[in-house]
Amino acid sequence: MMKRNLFKQVVWLIFFIILFEPIWAQDSITDKIFKVYKFDIKEQIAPPVWRKTQKAFEQAKESKADLILIHMNTYGGMLDAADSIRTIILKSDIPVFVFIDNNAASAGALISIACDSIYMHPGANIGAATVVDQSGKPLPDKYQSYMRSMMRSTAEAKGRDPDIAQAMVDPRIYIEGISDTGHVLTFTASEALKYKFCEGIAESIPEVLELANIEEYEIEEQKLTATDKIIGFLINPFVSGILIMIIIGGIYFELQTPGIGFPIAASVVAALLYFAPLYLEGLAEHWEIVIFIIGVILIAVEIFVVPGFGVPGILGIIFIVAGLTLSMTGNLGFDFSGIEITGILMSFFIVVIAMFLSILLSFYFSRKVFTTTIFGHLALDSTQQVNEGFTSSDNEYKNMVGKKGTAKTVLRPAGKVKIENEIFDATAEAGFIEKGEPVEVTGYQTSQLFVKKSYQKK
Repeated sequence: MMKRNLFKQVVWLIFFIILFEPIWAQDSITDKIFKVYKFDIKEQIAPPVWRKTQKAFEQAKESKADLILIHMNTYGGMLDAADSIRTIILKSDIPVFVFIDNNAASAGALISIACDSIYMHPGANIGAATVVDQSGKPLPDKYQSYMRSMMRSTAEAKGRDPDIAQAMVDPRIYIEGISDTGHVLTFTASEALKYKFCEGIAESIPEVLELANIEEYEIEEQKLTATDKIIGFLINPFVSGILIMIIIGGIYFELQTPGIGFPIAASVVAALLYFAPLYLEGLAEHWEIVIFIIGVILIAVEIFVVPGFGVPGILGIIFIVAGLTLSMTGNLGFDFSGIEITGILMSFFIVVIAMFLSILLSFYFSRKVFTTTIFGHLALDSTQQVNEGFTSSDNEYKNMVGKKGTAKTVLRPAGKVKIENEIFDATAEAGFIEKGEPVEVTGYQTSQLFVKKSYQKK
């Protein structure tokens, strides 16, 4: 009886295995298929790359990817953007591989070392992570020290030699047989493999996955929308600098021309293009935009209400610079604890340099614009008929130096003056001159008089 029962149990077990075996086999095959999410870093490391990386990790998580693969070829870029990318890689729950297809220099080396596995194309290089300025000159040691620390801690987190990592920053670091020549360390693919800064050398991504013992896989590549590409373009530091120049230049030209016209429209459009993508990315907050607007209002008050240059003007400049700078940083409200000082300084210098260049170019072009008839009403020179009291004689202009008259229009600083019943284009030497105020001609240049207020004795 016991044998019969045992026989029945064996038969039922065999029947159960035969019945459900296809389902088990299907599950087994499914488990072996790796989902790989791939995106490229093949440009200068900057805010657009940081934005693209954020979206890649979000999409990889949503698609339940088993692996994130970075296809890299970069000479480096901005340290704050690289640090942000490094951090998101170190905190990732999904393993991250990088395939260096040619170069991983400077900031690219930092990002690569943060990955779980590094694979390199034959002839590729990794290293040369010294922090330099725009001209390629190494920055002071405090910046190098910070970079050494990041490279060292990142290497430690991934089980790589921290001394080798910091030797990629500082040529003074001596490692016998590896870095003993007084030069910044850069590894070839074979050297990186030898000293465990590379897990393998591969010709292609399929070969990378083969070296990683991933046989069955499907690759999902990052696809950026048109909106993503536009936002990425607008938040590029170079483009941001151009937009700042247009904002400041538009305000400058508008203050010199009567009414509301093209300059202020260009300034408004540039401001929208500057702040909108930063706001959508969560960088620019409401209060930072408000600070910028308050700064513009204070500058207008200084020019139109309080002659000269005093507290409103100084505060206006400070508020404008602060609003533009803070909008580029990733602070949360008034909390700057997670923001590196290098990122804030970089944003500040971009704003200040762009404003300085804008003012210089605006001053130069204002001289050209206000002495030409090409721009019509913008140049306040659209109709100058002799029978209406206008003149353009060069000799007569030269003879006007020292003569006195009155302001025919408001000079902010450009406008018109009336001298001996004739009307001339003029520019105030300093500040602005109200309509009807007495003026005195102080100079002449290319059909343009320069005047100052004339304080006549009673």
